[in-house]
Amino acid sequence: MATILKSEKREFQENPGRIDNFRLLSDISRVKSGLESKNLNFDLRLLNSGQFSSPYHFHRNAEELFMVLSGSMTLRTPKGLEILKTGDLVFFEMGETGAHQVYNHDTEPCTYLDIRTFFGADICEYPDSGKTLVVPSMQVFERESKVSYFKGEENILEKWAEIKNAK
Repeated sequence: MATILKSEKREFQENPGRIDNFRLLSDISRVKSGLESKNLNFDLRLLNSGQFSSPYHFHRNAEELFMVLSGSMTLRTPKGLEILKTGDLVFFEMGETGAHQVYNHDTEPCTYLDIRTFFGADICEYPDSGKTLVVPSMQVFERESKVSYFKGEENILEKWAEIKNAK
């Protein structure tokens, strides 16, 4: 069944947990309508003057597409900075080459459609701050906390003996 999200029912709200310089707003009409997409996530975003969308990041398990609907913004990618304006589309592939961040350099708000794939889980990495985000649990880790795969597994025989003796 088709779900229509009427423009007159748009209601932009600031995304929760935002800090200064990252005051991104999203249209909540999709949520209010009860629309639940399984593999295609999308949001209508409003980025006011002087604000960033999110920290510079890339996805390990999602592709993303932005379409600028009104206004303009500056896009940051591994290739540098580029101005996007009304009608422009930009595709972000998975991995480091798809890293991105947008900033509204203009005095007018910028509205854009953010479409991304979702297949149950994603890992977002933040090169500037050395963080990793696990989605959908929204757990954030610092890269410096990375450990080897077998850390803490050195005494496996003792663990098995404990289990065996507990019976």
